[in-house]
Amino acid sequence: MPSPRNGITVVKLGGSHAASPYLRQWLQAIAAELGPIIVVPGGGPFADAVRRAQASMGFDDVAAHEMAMMAMAQFGRALQSLNPAFRPARSLAAIRRALKEGKVPVWIPERMARAARLPETWELTSDSLAAWLADRLRAGRLVLVKHGRYPDRVDVQDLAERGVVDPLFPCSIGSKGFRVLLAGPGDGARFADGLRGGKFPEIVPAREAVRYRAPAAE
Repeated sequence: MPSPRNGITVVKLGGSHAASPYLRQWLQAIAAELGPIIVVPGGGPFADAVRRAQASMGFDDVAAHEMAMMAMAQFGRALQSLNPAFRPARSLAAIRRALKEGKVPVWIPERMARAARLPETWELTSDSLAAWLADRLRAGRLVLVKHGRYPDRVDVQDLAERGVVDPLFPCSIGSKGFRVLLAGPGDGARFADGLRGGKFPEIVPAREAVRYRAPAAE
């Protein structure tokens, strides 16, 4: 019988927020939250550089996937430099050690993803990696910080079809047991309330969802 979910929250902070005026607000809100939180960084401009290089050089998706995970490490290192509460963590032991010391672990996925033999393709991005980590940690919640505005309950398959999450994400969350919430770029100021008050939209199976509509301009 699987162990029950715990109070851990995994936050996927996409690299597209690298130039956002709200980035530091998010980092402050995460660092101030009393519950255990692990941050999964996106690749952002660093992953975009990999895509451009692949298009011009022609290396395969396996190499691109490996470099994209390095891009996540680069964005994670940048987050650490912006807030001393953040600490890079490459293993479950390192994550637990950082939490015990009152730090916010920033997951560097390459070592664990390789050991788990996760798909090495652009179809698996930091979205699905964050879901995989949430399952490994028995986390109670996964929060995706995305651009746009969403209804209270949004169809995961619809999000995948529209490119809001990666194509493997619907399978990555499946029936894992943790809640998946959506937050917007400017929601850092209400992060604590969003976690406790159910104020963030939730990603759910199609039968429980409201169809996603195009996001309003930020």
